[in-house]
Amino acid sequence: MRATLRILGSVCVVQAAGGVIGEFGGPGSLGREWFLVHRVGLLEGYEVFACIVLGVLGLALWAAGAAVRDE
Repeated sequence: MRATLRILGSVCVVQAAGGVIGEFGGPGSLGREWFLVHRVGLLEGYEVFACIVLGVLGLALWAAGAAVRDE
């Protein structure tokens, strides 16, 4: 369980960081189509906010992974 939470947290943080870099980095920075937030049409116009929320979720998953005891 601990490893799963940490992996999911890592994926969320990478997606969030890449989404923000893709949003502010210009057309040739990372390629916007690689990141989850830019593929969801419902989030159009709110990409930066969604990336921040995704990053906070990733950090929360990391913290939850650290708090879980392996048996």
